[in-house]
Amino acid sequence: MYDVIVVGGGHAGCEAALATSRTGNKTLLVTGNIKNIADMPCNPSIGGSAKGIVVREIDALGGEMGRNADKSLIQIKMLNSSKGPAVQSLRAQADKITYPKEMLKTLNEQENLEIKEAIVEDLIVENNVIKGIVLENNERINSKSVILTTGTYLKADILIGDTRRREGPHGEKPSNHLSDKLREYGFNVIRLKTGTPQRIDKSSIDFSKTKEEYGDDRYLTFSFENKIYYDKDKQVPCHLIYTTPETHKIIRDNLNKSSMYGGLSDIKGVGPRYCPSIEDKIVRFADKERHQLFLEPESLYYDDIYVQGFSTSMPKDVQEKMVHSLPGLENAKILKYAYAIEYDAIDSKQLKQSLETKVIENLFTAGQINGTSGYEEAACQGLIAGINANLKLKGEKPLILKRNEAYIGVLIDDLVTKGIIDPYRLLTSRAEYRLLLRHDNADMRLTDYGYQVGLISENRYNNFNKKKENINKLVELLKNNKITPTIETNKYLEDIGTTPLKDGITLFDLLKRTEIDFSNIEHFINIDFTDEEKEQVAINIKYEGYINKALKEANKMVDLDNKLIPDNIDYDKIHNLASEAKQKLKQIKPTSIGQALRISGVNPTDISLLMVYLKKEYLYDNK
Repeated sequence: MYDVIVVGGGHAGCEAALATSRTGNKTLLVTGNIKNIADMPCNPSIGGSAKGIVVREIDALGGEMGRNADKSLIQIKMLNSSKGPAVQSLRAQADKITYPKEMLKTLNEQENLEIKEAIVEDLIVENNVIKGIVLENNERINSKSVILTTGTYLKADILIGDTRRREGPHGEKPSNHLSDKLREYGFNVIRLKTGTPQRIDKSSIDFSKTKEEYGDDRYLTFSFENKIYYDKDKQVPCHLIYTTPETHKIIRDNLNKSSMYGGLSDIKGVGPRYCPSIEDKIVRFADKERHQLFLEPESLYYDDIYVQGFSTSMPKDVQEKMVHSLPGLENAKILKYAYAIEYDAIDSKQLKQSLETKVIENLFTAGQINGTSGYEEAACQGLIAGINANLKLKGEKPLILKRNEAYIGVLIDDLVTKGIIDPYRLLTSRAEYRLLLRHDNADMRLTDYGYQVGLISENRYNNFNKKKENINKLVELLKNNKITPTIETNKYLEDIGTTPLKDGITLFDLLKRTEIDFSNIEHFINIDFTDEEKEQVAINIKYEGYINKALKEANKMVDLDNKLIPDNIDYDKIHNLASEAKQKLKQIKPTSIGQALRISGVNPTDISLLMVYLKKEYLYDNK
């Protein structure tokens, strides 16, 4: 008997298994192929816009992705560094050999965790409570809780041109029956699609026709433990190119051969809106003369180059023409052809905010089975599912991150409240309080939670508290030190392009100026604090007004989220409630007024009627 069984060894499964085993639960990780644990079947990167902040949040909660990315990166940069802190985010090229190797090593060394190579084809369910799993060979394994992290392997089909093959991303055998069983248990099963581009032999590319894109010339880490594993001067470059008019003509002339545009007539899967295939881009953005592509190295151990942005389901002969129409790739050798993959997922509205399913008690799901795309989106769900499976076994309340606390909270709330119609990808625009959800302050937002659930060590927590103390000390130092308008001071201020003083000013107020940073402050006083501490203080000071406004708005939302809706409410008894609102409220069963307000189809009038009813029937305080 296991406490927890995790099904699937991708990014969600790894985080889930580590979270449950590290919190003292006897855990079994079941995966179809141990060699593919923490595999990166698509882009060779970790992070990106919004996603990089999620990786920082995973680390702040005690997850593994950030540490593992730091061990395996071959290039790293801060995206949007010239823009405001709300949209800055790390992105790293990860080595596709090193990343899974290091993660497997971590899993193998973890106490309370076993790994088994097998295919899961059914669940053991009694009275709508999970009791374990059934393997392909009919072996039954019992457990108190199960976390499904099946990725794209549920009835997976590889699509190229007019061909369809029932297999996973690397030709592995998929799970052919589990999604049918989930349907029998009461889940709404949907069909989704994603894809991946070609891999090119590096030696066949003429890089003189491309633009080199290097990593940053300063050391950066995803993990707040700040361990450096790379040489910033030896980062491997990526290369920028663009599609050509010839590329577009080849695609338009052969559009009917694409799996998605006529090559196959039985496709039901919906593709990702924010990471479309190249033929989707040509059709949807017909006015664009060219599209940006990146040639990205996959590993230091082999020479495959990933053509970022060139995903397609065209036949192989058409792909040859498409690739050879690109600058520098006229004589390129394709090592692996692009393909689309279609797979089963569940309706995410059938999940609680803890990622436990509403259909079967103690069954959790995480990752692409919930309709998301991306390694980072999967990993953060796996971590939360693992944390909440542990808390449920202990009889404690689940960890529910709010939308103003984490991008992870935004993602999960979107999934369970709004649902999805295409693979969900995190974007900064999805977060209404993104100035609060920054790269720099993920530890300040979430480390306390990580410590409370048992995933942050005592030593690390002490270091975190020391950092908080130092930030407060630095703020006080700036407030307590003042400069006056001397000739020397004003000359320095004029030399650096800022207005000279007429009266005395604290260093705190001086730092509010846009053109002033800590290098200027250190002209007047010695600042013996870390760069991270200085960065956070500078952001908090410079954006103080905007941050306070965002906090005020967020607190209004938190108040609504704290107004709980009883589990036994009967929406049919609420007079004049719109029929669509009634239907959606019954389906999603929101736990709070705040969540109810975010349901598509529920308007403010419906919320007012709901709150009047709650006040009358449940003596509910709706002030």
